Amino acid sequence: MQSIYKRIIAGWVLLLILLVVPTGLSAQEPDEASVDPSKEADQIKISLITCSPGQLVYELFGHTAIRVVDPKRRQDIVFNYGVFNFNTDNFVYRFVKGETDYELGAVEWPYFVHEYSVRGSSIDQQELNLTADEKIGLINFLLRNYEPQNRTYRYNYFYDNCTTRARDVIENCVAGHVAYIPVNNQLTFRDIIHQFTYEHPWSELGIDFCLGSAADKPIDQRLQMFIPSYTEKMFTSAIIKDQEGKNRSLVNHTVQVLPPGQQTNTEFPISPMVVFWTICFLSVVIVVIEQKLKKMFWGVDIVVGLLHGLSGVVIAFLFFCSIHPTVNTNWLVLVFNPLPLLWLPFSVVWTIRHRHDPIHVVNVLVLLLFMACMPFIPQDFNASIYPILLTFCLRSVSHLLWQYHPSTLVQKLSFRKHNHKD
Repeated sequence: MQSIYKRIIAGWVLLLILLVVPTGLSAQEPDEASVDPSKEADQIKISLITCSPGQLVYELFGHTAIRVVDPKRRQDIVFNYGVFNFNTDNFVYRFVKGETDYELGAVEWPYFVHEYSVRGSSIDQQELNLTADEKIGLINFLLRNYEPQNRTYRYNYFYDNCTTRARDVIENCVAGHVAYIPVNNQLTFRDIIHQFTYEHPWSELGIDFCLGSAADKPIDQRLQMFIPSYTEKMFTSAIIKDQEGKNRSLVNHTVQVLPPGQQTNTEFPISPMVVFWTICFLSVVIVVIEQKLKKMFWGVDIVVGLLHGLSGVVIAFLFFCSIHPTVNTNWLVLVFNPLPLLWLPFSVVWTIRHRHDPIHVVNVLVLLLFMACMPFIPQDFNASIYPILLTFCLRSVSHLLWQYHPSTLVQKLSFRKHNHKD
């Protein structure tokens, strides 16, 4: 792959020299020895590339790139701001914290097409209606940006991603400004995300679990362009208003260069709603059995407490430590936090010793109050949150029924007398 990159750089540096720097080898034969940069650039075609979504969680929203084709020099390169490396040090930690670094990559067109054909995505190409000077400026910028010291940037999934970067590069090279046809909608970040995750309920649950109330505020047209297909749609009708007051369309024409292929959904086939309501029903059954046997299954407490506490660690970390957008406004931090995990050892020991545990009273009150207030909280909660919270609540309800049952009180007294005699 490094050899491919070296060939790309060498070819584009040569192209840049030919386009930007007049050769002027002989003053006596200007027609044969010099190159008109405008004529050279006229042959180049620059396009916005939009790829349809794949099946993996980081493919669900599609992808955007910039294609530069110079038929005279047989150069056909795709510049892509979506390159990242799973093998970088502490990748998962840095990603959760919001410190993920992406970079500009460059690859020959056939390699790019092959990658997306394998995953079954379609590719749309929008040829841009740029002047020769604008093309030269865009190529110049991409080449400078591809230099090792410039290619890395701090990724942000809403405000600074592969799509917004490509859009900004194109807008900045235009002599004038790009005007988009206004849209009249009240979409939020979460609304748009759900348009692409409705067939992937587990991914949708994970994303909803992390995003806070700020993701449920209506966003303007420009913020909606964090999604590739939204940018493609807005580019279709956009116009360039140049410095002389003239208008021209931003896109010459759009063509699908790769049709969609067959894709297989790799997510767990049973939806979260079915899974968590089933678990909730089983929790009811366990409560009934515990009350009949007058005995608490503290092993179940460990499993539920670990799930509750570990998920709370994730939410709390995002809320207090991450720089990802909207995660620090997540109301779920009130019921998903590390406290159940910290209290779990004491709760289990007290259950084994037949001691009263006040945490269960607090847990029931907090969970029931939160569920009652959820319709009024300015955050759109995933429906699967309800059976999850009910399951947590049922564990505490079972403890309270057991703790205040007359037979249990007798057991507590006898247990304490026995320990006192020992």
